[in-house]
Amino acid sequence: MIKAIFFDIDGTLLSFKTHQIPNSTIQAFQLLKQKNIKVFVSTGRSFNQLQHIRHLDFDGYITFNGGYCLTKKEQVIYKNNIASADIRSLLDYAKYHKELTFSFMSEKEITLNQISPAVLEMFQQVNVPTPPVRNYEENFDLDSVMQVNVFIGPEEEAEFMEQVMPNSVASRWTPVFADVNPKGQSKKVGIDVFLDHFGIQLSETMSFGDGGNDITMLAHTQIGIAMGNANPEVKEIADYITNDVDNNGIWNALKHFEII
Repeated sequence: MIKAIFFDIDGTLLSFKTHQIPNSTIQAFQLLKQKNIKVFVSTGRSFNQLQHIRHLDFDGYITFNGGYCLTKKEQVIYKNNIASADIRSLLDYAKYHKELTFSFMSEKEITLNQISPAVLEMFQQVNVPTPPVRNYEENFDLDSVMQVNVFIGPEEEAEFMEQVMPNSVASRWTPVFADVNPKGQSKKVGIDVFLDHFGIQLSETMSFGDGGNDITMLAHTQIGIAMGNANPEVKEIADYITNDVDNNGIWNALKHFEII
């Protein structure tokens, strides 16, 4: 019996085409709540970027790919920052690689070192305002960063992480940039935090996702569902592939497994 379901946002709950939650998904959530099935966000976004979906009445929020977990009442039950040594290393590296664009994400703010065409395109894609540019050499707390978005391609990722941020791990849902989090951190960690908090068994879980940062989540829950628009590597590890977000993917999968 499924008691908890974890949902990615971009490409899963939200359409990249319309930037809206499909009506069928809203109806599905109403039915899930009537059955007392707990629903959770599981995202690489920050909590402050979730105002437009909070009307779905989530029971908890896994943000920064598992690094910052909050309950419905905004009680922080887990927090994990990136090692300050990796942040310092990135800042030093950027002094000699002026083309490198990155953003720092903390509890309170998201900022960029510079704005590039790739940055503007990405924030437009997810319908989020472009963050402000900041000088990180002036009064910046190296211990405050919970996630970094580094605008490099997949072919550069392994060498960059090994040389610049060895205490961190990268995942991605787009070729444009990588999400960087503390080593060992993933959406899987956030799931376990909430299962422990609510006393739910892993065998009673389901998850939905579409990007590379969803792989640990889909592989960890009892049933992992890839959206029809998911990346090939996500579909490969999923237990079930549903329709894409614009064709009632969440509703159809919940019906298939007789959850609603």
